[in-house]
Amino acid sequence: MPSPKSASTSRLAPPAPLSALNSSLLLDFDGTLVDLVDRPEAVVADLALKALLARLAGTFEGRIALVSGRSIVQLFDFFGNALPRFGFVGSHGAEVQVGVQRVAPVRPAALDAVEQAMRSAFAQEEGIIVEPKSLGVALHYRLAPTAETKVRSFASELAAASGLMIQEGKMMIELRASGHDKGTGIVDLMAQSPFFGTRPIFIGDDLTDEAGFAAAERFGGFGVLVGAERATAARYRLSDVAAVRNWLGEAA
Repeated sequence: MPSPKSASTSRLAPPAPLSALNSSLLLDFDGTLVDLVDRPEAVVADLALKALLARLAGTFEGRIALVSGRSIVQLFDFFGNALPRFGFVGSHGAEVQVGVQRVAPVRPAALDAVEQAMRSAFAQEEGIIVEPKSLGVALHYRLAPTAETKVRSFASELAAASGLMIQEGKMMIELRASGHDKGTGIVDLMAQSPFFGTRPIFIGDDLTDEAGFAAAERFGGFGVLVGAERATAARYRLSDVAAVRNWLGEAA
């Protein structure tokens, strides 16, 4: 894994114009293709985004995938049948789908008890959102930033009691099964046609994307960080979602 560059000593340039030649395009969703919102269920995949991704699927001849912390089922809810030629890496790398074949582990039984414990603990806390997923449960505190210490402490206690791992994110913390991350998901994806033998270009914004950036480098590709400068394994940077969409729109 390449050493993350220090944001204080290394400014990342924007990537060169996007070329599909011998490349695969791997895209995070939240914070990369759509802006982060206070409530995760309020995100909308707009018509312009759907049209852009459909065009890119043709440009990359199907070598394109969404790589997300959301489950594949959640991604399907956003896009419906708009992305028939896409691959999917969901649940922080635990789920991988190419074509009609999906590989996913069994949902840990401990997640049901963890979800209930979260809902009970924060029932009276305004602004704390519990988000159940196929293979995890997340606590969002974007609407209640002063509760961060309490949320983190409670999540640590739950992780120790349940055997689940903690996944850090932007103003959220998730408990999920161990053994997977976006890097392992990308490795699994790149072993399959039509991705095999190409160089992956992975675009993401969060700490959860760092393993994906490192995996892209190992396959001869690179990562593109979205957002403010920080220590990262990405090689390039784009400022925000609008810059990402503009860059993708110029692909050839």
